[in-house]
Amino acid sequence: MVYAVVRAGGRQEKVEVGSIITLDRVQAAEGESIELPAVLFVDGAAVTTDAEALAKVKVTAEVLNDLRGPKIVIQKYKNKTGYKKRQGHRQDLTRVKITGIK
Repeated sequence: MVYAVVRAGGRQEKVEVGSIITLDRVQAAEGESIELPAVLFVDGAAVTTDAEALAKVKVTAEVLNDLRGPKIVIQKYKNKTGYKKRQGHRQDLTRVKITGIK
């Protein structure tokens, strides 16, 4: 079993070849290939965490599409003052498919 843990935006994701993950928006067109930095690499029983060895590990992914996350409502309220504030947010996301771990 070969998998890697990659840095994807502010998070870390466990990926295998063929897995589809959702990342924060990446500036790449559909069909383009991007490279994700590895934090951990597991090849069978061998676990690699050394920074020099991880620099040689290449995790490539193909951009499938751009999308937006669910709407989050932010609401602030202060009692007895008449202060109310309402705001919404939708995160920009990119869906990618892992094509190779070398």
